[in-house]
Amino acid sequence: MSNLNEFKRRVVTNVENKPFWEAAGQGRLMVGFCNACGENHYYPRSICPICYSTDTELKETSGLGQIYSFSVTRQADPPHIIAYVTLNEGVTMLTNIVDCDAGALRIGQRVRVHFVEAEDGCAIPMFAPL
Repeated sequence: MSNLNEFKRRVVTNVENKPFWEAAGQGRLMVGFCNACGENHYYPRSICPICYSTDTELKETSGLGQIYSFSVTRQADPPHIIAYVTLNEGVTMLTNIVDCDAGALRIGQRVRVHFVEAEDGCAIPMFAPL
């Protein structure tokens, strides 16, 4: 495919990630939280990647963060921007930056979550500059 916008956005759900995607559909960005070690983690999962406890739950975020790193594919129209965004809650997630001028993006720039509808009706968390 010559245009990245031609790719279909689909969400694959399972028992472990279904609550995350349901919250996204309601406009809420969640991260995993471990009750044993007190650390947030992303992507949310039932076993803490830090201490391996199974005492985890979902915790709602502010939806705010900053760009840690990004790359722009300019062959697409509009350009496709993939980025690592570090949330205020301390975790870094791989995502896309949308609704912006790709040439104006900067490392450290503040962003807010923006949910983009997938082909199957689910909502995918992406980010847009503040």
